[in-house]
Amino acid sequence: MRQGRPTRPGDAEALPADEFETFSGHRGLQHEEPLIFEQDAAGRSGVDLPEPRTDLPDRLGTLKRRGAVGLPGLSEPQVMRHFVRLSQMNYAIDAGLYPLGSCTMKHNPRLNEKMARLPGFADIHPLQPQASVQGALELMAEVGRWLCALTGMPAVALSPKAGAHGELCGLMAIRAALDARGETRNRVLAPESAHGTNPATAAMCGYTVDPIPADARGRVDMAGLREKLGPDVAAIMVTNPNTCGLFETDILEMADAIHAAGGYFYCDGANFNALVGRVRPGDLGIDAMHINLHKTFSTPHGGGGPGAGPVVFSDALAAYAPLPLVQKSQSGEFSLVEQLDDTNADTAFGRMTAFHGQMGMFVRAYAYMLSHGADGLRQVAEDAVLSANYIQASLEADMSASYPGPCMHECLFDDRFLKDTGVSTLDFAKAMIDEGYHPMTMYFPLVVHGALLIEPTETESRDALDQFIAVLQSLARDAKAGNSARFTGAPYLTPRGRLDETKAARKPVLRWQPPAPAEAAE
Repeated sequence: MRQGRPTRPGDAEALPADEFETFSGHRGLQHEEPLIFEQDAAGRSGVDLPEPRTDLPDRLGTLKRRGAVGLPGLSEPQVMRHFVRLSQMNYAIDAGLYPLGSCTMKHNPRLNEKMARLPGFADIHPLQPQASVQGALELMAEVGRWLCALTGMPAVALSPKAGAHGELCGLMAIRAALDARGETRNRVLAPESAHGTNPATAAMCGYTVDPIPADARGRVDMAGLREKLGPDVAAIMVTNPNTCGLFETDILEMADAIHAAGGYFYCDGANFNALVGRVRPGDLGIDAMHINLHKTFSTPHGGGGPGAGPVVFSDALAAYAPLPLVQKSQSGEFSLVEQLDDTNADTAFGRMTAFHGQMGMFVRAYAYMLSHGADGLRQVAEDAVLSANYIQASLEADMSASYPGPCMHECLFDDRFLKDTGVSTLDFAKAMIDEGYHPMTMYFPLVVHGALLIEPTETESRDALDQFIAVLQSLARDAKAGNSARFTGAPYLTPRGRLDETKAARKPVLRWQPPAPAEAAE
């Protein structure tokens, strides 16, 4: 790196963009932004605060602050600029295609956000009298009605806060049903192609997890499944479409087998966006399935939330749904069933959460449902599957698809096309950042070596897909041509270069410390 003022493009001594440093550390409009604590200045504040009282009673003396707060002092413009600059360093669905597999990072209409911010939904409190929130309760009932209709299931629990929370809800209902039958079963079957939260949830519920291998087609090995069945099997947890982006074509046979053994069929519905309007899980023999509202039915996704994972139940498990439930009286009033009566006191396992669910998530999902209608939701699934298959077919000559034939909403590639190039899956993904794209899901699912899982979603145009495909083709051809330098140090054009991700995971720095005086002097 050479410091100094760069010459203009076309000058004899012009430097490549990555071979000079500016005095300020900025690169054009891309600002070098220090940590917010590094901008701290004593006494600086964006607000005027009254002088602290000195005449506090003795009984309040213990509450008096004796040292620094530990928060940075900044002016209001500093705070605004800091977070705006950070946002400009971040990738977002508003900036470009987000190809993360198994995450459904799609454009979410701003209409949904506007509806969620209406005072009657955004400003209500869970402890308000139910008579004052009739509209909110009716909306929740309508969301539940849509979910039951789309899945072909008779009952729904809205309270689970996310997908994994929904899995916990489903398994607890299954355990309650087994307890009601007077049976003790201690094993749960989990295919290798299922989401990792499936076995984790089963273990959390006290079950022994028994893995089922995948066959050569990337689907559940039915022979392996039959070998595992027995009177101690409580349930099987299947992700469909699975993490390889494939529909489990033997799912009816799977359901018959687990039911014949006296167990229940739990389906991970995180990928329901590939099926909605096309397939009703209830028709496939499924007893319980969570639905990620923050994937299939809009709402912002990523960054830790918010989420919502309602669970639908078959007739076999409907009586074991958790409280509270939304019900409508004969007079047309809506209410929450907060306790069990004599008819069902020995069935449901109780509550999942303190309150009912995520109101903002329900509003966004309902706005999405009404905007699309039943036919529009079907088209969402069809377009998502079409986009994924278009990418897979377009890249088969340059990259190595893990499984032949059509996929569902996401397509899966492995690292065979990078063999003997000196370029790894990680290198390939980091080079995508220099091209202006967020990488796809890497090294997942674990059943595929060097996996590259791409989910284009239904909201991307063909032009956007073609541009993305062209970038991947260029990278694949460069790797095969021996241009490994483009990859092994990537990304080159970002505010920060490649990080030591292993060290960051094993030795995270969670609290900023100012440099020692000697270090500061240097």
